[in-house]
Amino acid sequence: MTQDMELDKKQHGKWYFKTYALIMAFLFVGPFALPLVWLNPNFSVKKKSVITFIVVFITYFLGILVNDSLKSIREYYQLIL
Repeated sequence: MTQDMELDKKQHGKWYFKTYALIMAFLFVGPFALPLVWLNPNFSVKKKSVITFIVVFITYFLGILVNDSLKSIREYYQLIL
């Protein structure tokens, strides 16, 4: 019985290599989840590179949006004071 369970676990892989786990990791910790992508044996190097590029691009774009938002808030508070 235990041998069957061990074989079943090996066939299905680790939970942190599942697609849903990677998506949840990206939603919660963003680019800090990239090591999970690069350690994942199910992805090819090309797929890992594409995912990395997309995550870095989105992170850069969101950083610019946050910076612009903070500038707007700073200008708004300067008008009030």
